[in-house]
Amino acid sequence: MSDAAAVQPPRIVVGVDGSEPSKAALQWAVRQAELTGDAVAAVIAWDFPHNWTGWPPPEDPSFDWEDNARKILTETIDRITGPDHPAAIHTRVVQGHPAGVLLNEAKDAALLVVGNRGHGGFSEALLGSIGQHLTHHATCPVLIVRGPLPR
Repeated sequence: MSDAAAVQPPRIVVGVDGSEPSKAALQWAVRQAELTGDAVAAVIAWDFPHNWTGWPPPEDPSFDWEDNARKILTETIDRITGPDHPAAIHTRVVQGHPAGVLLNEAKDAALLVVGNRGHGGFSEALLGSIGQHLTHHATCPVLIVRGPLPR
């Protein structure tokens, strides 16, 4: 282990997709990091949409999926922490399925934090498929935040 790796604070990885539960997860992670001195890695996963046949729709060169994800992440962080958010928040915009991206990003994390639901289809479910997958496969503790937190 290098000296630089030895002095880096533990990381709290938080999944952000712009949904209300992910905003609550980010808010919780930032508060926890302030208490523990950990860094926050705010991660958003993006991928090209697929239609019912499994094939992506024809590409629209005027729409940049990665840039759109970056905007969602930045706007969510600014909304939760204000524009002068703590320097300990690092952002990652990664192409891929959210479960795989978050598992990879959290390999050496102290904690993985996600909302109980994202933008998926079953709004009545208490836990979304991504959160469920993460609780079964993550190599670090996983915290599921349900709903918005009081300010």
